[in-house]
Amino acid sequence: MHQLQLTIADVVAESHDAHHPIASGLYYEDQKAEAARRTENLRKERLPKYLSYFDGILARNGTGYLAGRRFSYADLSLFHVVEGLRYAFPNAMDRLERKYRELRPLHDRVAKRPRIAAYLASGRRQPFNTEGIFRHYPELDP
Repeated sequence: MHQLQLTIADVVAESHDAHHPIASGLYYEDQKAEAARRTENLRKERLPKYLSYFDGILARNGTGYLAGRRFSYADLSLFHVVEGLRYAFPNAMDRLERKYRELRPLHDRVAKRPRIAAYLASGRRQPFNTEGIFRHYPELDP
């Protein structure tokens, strides 16, 4: 499970670095051209690689979860990554989730857990925005 969590952390880092490809201390506006190139690679190569990996694990495990028969922190983390990627790259994720069919059921199963559903419906959950890890810039998701 720890290996899965570390791979999820890699997806998060690459997603963030797509809009800060030169330096995280520079504004997105200062590196737009580079961000466009980096994000194209993320959408076309890196995300399919990662999502295929997790989709395959879910399919092979056959329980609906990443590890074993029960919900784990890795499932919650992957749920959040899918949420973030849907926000940041809605067009790309629409295409990718049609291809990797195990991700949506996991996402939906996690979202329906009573305490998670309550949190998602509450005002405590911070909305995604252009200041966080997952950012939506329409020009990066044609």
